[in-house]
Amino acid sequence: MGICFSNASHNQSPCTTGHFSSAGISQTTSNTTSSTVSNVSGKSQFSAASGSVDEVYPNGEILPHSSLRMFSFTELKAATRNFRNDTVLGEGGFGKVYKGWLDERASGKSGSGTVIAVKKLNSESLQGLEEWQSEVNFLGRLSHPNLVKLLGYCWEDKELLLVYEFMQKGSLENHLFGRGSAAQPLPWNVRLKIVIGAARGLAFLHASEKQVIYRDFKASNILLDGSYNAKISDFGLAKLGPSASQSHVTTRVMGTHGYAAPEYVATGHLYVKSDVYGFGVVLVEMLTGLRALDTNRPSHQHNLVEWIKPHLSDRRKLKDKMDSRLEGKYPSRAAVQIAQLALSCLGPEPKTRPSMKEVVEKLEQIEAANERLKEPRVSSRHQTAYRYGQQPLHHRSPLHPRHDVNRAYPLPRRAY
Repeated sequence: MGICFSNASHNQSPCTTGHFSSAGISQTTSNTTSSTVSNVSGKSQFSAASGSVDEVYPNGEILPHSSLRMFSFTELKAATRNFRNDTVLGEGGFGKVYKGWLDERASGKSGSGTVIAVKKLNSESLQGLEEWQSEVNFLGRLSHPNLVKLLGYCWEDKELLLVYEFMQKGSLENHLFGRGSAAQPLPWNVRLKIVIGAARGLAFLHASEKQVIYRDFKASNILLDGSYNAKISDFGLAKLGPSASQSHVTTRVMGTHGYAAPEYVATGHLYVKSDVYGFGVVLVEMLTGLRALDTNRPSHQHNLVEWIKPHLSDRRKLKDKMDSRLEGKYPSRAAVQIAQLALSCLGPEPKTRPSMKEVVEKLEQIEAANERLKEPRVSSRHQTAYRYGQQPLHHRSPLHPRHDVNRAYPLPRRAY
């Protein structure tokens, strides 16, 4: 979860869809019901879906009520082997994340059953009930292929835990910035697939009438499943967007240095397009392989965007700043187009930035163009040969077939 990096000069109102008791969460839902559908209406809100469908996002919906499972602390303690150190997947501001297995006793085998990720609040953490509550309220009601699935929660005494689906490939951050033999570089096409998936997740959040502002978009919150499908995780800082008569919501400034939009840091005014700025930062990280903020770099390079931004509009300068671990294996035209898209996302004013819907469309166009470039082409000489009824010439001996250029990259197992 994000960290607070300024004084609490603004009041932050909690986002709730239910009320709390010592036994857990009692969800408050509308009496109106709707059938489960594969698409979400652009007019959907945090109540039963209603209204005309004018925007559709396949396989996504806002549920009329939460279907989260309430776990006991004993269950999760058993699932994680009493929160043993060798089950730790990672650690953030909220606390440690553990790998666990459900229904182990039913299977009779150690390490078998449904694999889960369990986030446990650190009692010394500055983040607590409000962030945990926000996570339950948002992820408990949102369903989309590019949002990580929250399976349930636990609240017993002072113990606050969240249970998620397990994401086999870990976070984008680990793959972009990890070090050592286990951290192999992500090839270009996989990077593009990941940012498209993450963009679709953000676009879904922004699509409803009562928009959801994610507020902490960064590489460490983009998780990857076994096929490198991206899913946005960690909704502890998410906020409901402004009403129709307002352009923004005013809130305590929280998030992560290097990713937060400048207008939000300066004023506490949070816009839907503040998320777009964070997405632009991740695009720059994807291109360069460098962290958004790194004090180990020379002082004028600490902030990646401030340093790199002047280079994004120049093809030659961009080439010098591309991630060296790509070894030049990327389409230069696509890199330039993504750099230009990043620049528009990083616009100084929210109104100048594209919507996430527009970002998704642009990225999909870039991906489609790359796919067309991969299609085999018939040379003009071959076409002439066909025209005169001749067989085309083959210059590659059948004894020396072309080797497949798509290599498998072993990737680290750590997540979150």
